[in-house]
Amino acid sequence: MSTPLGSLEVLASGSRLAGLRRVTRETDVTVHLRLDGEGRAEIATGIGFLDHLLTSLAHHALIDLTIAARGDLEVDEHHTTEDVALVLGAALDAALGDRFGIRRFGDASVPMDEALATAAIDVGGRPYAVIDLPFLGERVGTLPTQLIEHALEAFARSSGSTLHVRGTGRNDHHLAEAAFKALARALRVACEVDPRRTGVASTKGTAS
Repeated sequence: MSTPLGSLEVLASGSRLAGLRRVTRETDVTVHLRLDGEGRAEIATGIGFLDHLLTSLAHHALIDLTIAARGDLEVDEHHTTEDVALVLGAALDAALGDRFGIRRFGDASVPMDEALATAAIDVGGRPYAVIDLPFLGERVGTLPTQLIEHALEAFARSSGSTLHVRGTGRNDHHLAEAAFKALARALRVACEVDPRRTGVASTKGTAS
């Protein structure tokens, strides 16, 4: 995997699917991901708006995604949000495997009423994130808006992806949802098998 998380337990592995669990003193997170899915999602993190964003991600990326998380929400939402994003990214990394035959790059722009978000991703094994989502408020539901950007950064790091997400809007719910939908559409393209591609989409011949 691109970014070892130390305490990952492999629950399932196979062609373009992965199941991982990470347990720490702060959280217990399990993720099952199937790239060639139908957009089915069963998400339970204890943070309603985070569940909403991840359900939207699965639906529009056409991946099947199950996430079960228990965290120290009595402290705040930080550890749970971060660890869900890290394990989700690690599951994507594992499901992509050697990256043979995929398109590798994807981008999309998604409007939601007054908000517009654009995501561009390279799932080729180079972790980096540039996130610019100018939220106006401190929270959407119980989720602090600063954790939305942090979650996207954590996802990029553990998935081995270069991710750029930018957006504008006057409604924080719309802006966040547009960003996750744009990421989903970009992921769908990047992770697709390219029927014309043999091996890795890199002149170096390696995915990183």
